[in-house]
Amino acid sequence: MAVEIRVPPLGESVVEATVGRWAKQEGEAVRKDEVLVELETDKITVEVAAPADGTLGSVKKKEGDTVGVNELLAEMEAGAAPAAASAAAPAQAEAQAGASAPAESAPAATATATAEPGSADAPTSPAARAIAAEHGLDLATVRGSGPNGRVTKEDVLKRIEDGRAAAGAPAREAAAPAPAPTPTAAPAPATAPAAKPAAPSVPAGERAETRERMSRRRQTIAKRLLEAQHTTASLTTFNEVDLQAVMDLRKRRQDEFVKKHGVKLGFMSFFTRAVIGALKAFPRVNAEIQGDEIILKHYYDIGIAVGAEEGLVVPVVRDADRKSFAELEAEIGELGKKARDGKLTLEELQGGTFTITNGGTFGSMLSTPILNPPQVGILGMHNIVQRPVVVDGQVAIRPIMYVALTYDHRIVDGSEAVRFLVTVKNQLEDPLTMLIDG
Repeated sequence: MAVEIRVPPLGESVVEATVGRWAKQEGEAVRKDEVLVELETDKITVEVAAPADGTLGSVKKKEGDTVGVNELLAEMEAGAAPAAASAAAPAQAEAQAGASAPAESAPAATATATAEPGSADAPTSPAARAIAAEHGLDLATVRGSGPNGRVTKEDVLKRIEDGRAAAGAPAREAAAPAPAPTPTAAPAPATAPAAKPAAPSVPAGERAETRERMSRRRQTIAKRLLEAQHTTASLTTFNEVDLQAVMDLRKRRQDEFVKKHGVKLGFMSFFTRAVIGALKAFPRVNAEIQGDEIILKHYYDIGIAVGAEEGLVVPVVRDADRKSFAELEAEIGELGKKARDGKLTLEELQGGTFTITNGGTFGSMLSTPILNPPQVGILGMHNIVQRPVVVDGQVAIRPIMYVALTYDHRIVDGSEAVRFLVTVKNQLEDPLTMLIDG
């Protein structure tokens, strides 16, 4: 019986997606609930699974195509999946890959022979597939470290280097061109024109390039960041925070906090509560512009920027002002894990009245965050560095962090922005003003 595979509902306000990797090929046996294809939206990746056992028939949409909700992706024949064919497929694919590997890829071939086997059906990034094809590496031998066992570019590069090391072969280097012999030329006549300088030669050797398609999420990130720069009057103000009091408090209360709440007391809950206090004092930073009106929001949905494999995502902590430190730490940790595993829902990514981004986790000392429209404010955290500062007339070494507030100058005045950031600073430097168990 023929069964149509169509694009499922993608979520509120999401009407189209980009076809990603097909996990199954035409004529291949499939099992019920086995992933057939990935669809990339600007927020999440949607997996389309087989509705029944059977065989995948005609594929209507190829990788990179844009599709809408309910559009036909493929057809399949429902029925008992041939067990023999299903079991033989990976072995056959591996044999074909080995037969087609180029002879000059000796190091990669060694890596294939000594690699710990991975899954032939594991999801793979486009960059990983391109590099594997270039080096004749069978992806079935690479164990993925990404979400759901996804094989990343780094996994492929590591497998290639491990194979070279095992074979005792050094990494390939571009060979320098041998100097050409200089011919002995007959003396030119006195009236001969001067010779033109030789054109620069292209360096010899391998000059590899990889071309990969932009994911829909990356395209959307690029589009929105450019729009933010063009449609807002962005300005950034800076300050520094002495985090000694926060660090001392965390040290004193950590064991008790973990025992009572089952979660560690980190920095993000302190910054979230400090931001909420400042937003209540300066409500225009918690607003947005709609036409010629300013919408002041009396709720506090705080976005926490998280770096994921496919790009930055901003899951939202709803009603953060009503949550205790323990609840904030637990929810922020859970959202961060789901972001890295690619399991965030659309609801968890929508909305938000203000955003906090922490470049300090990657070692950033100072940056100017870009607004996340329609929000009009974003706080940038940075790394903590021990610096000499003057405290009560004495020089002391303190843990100092630079903080940055980017704001939309159309509705937030400079004095408001500066006082907002000073309020955040003051609360962090005197954390007892924030109720840890509240």
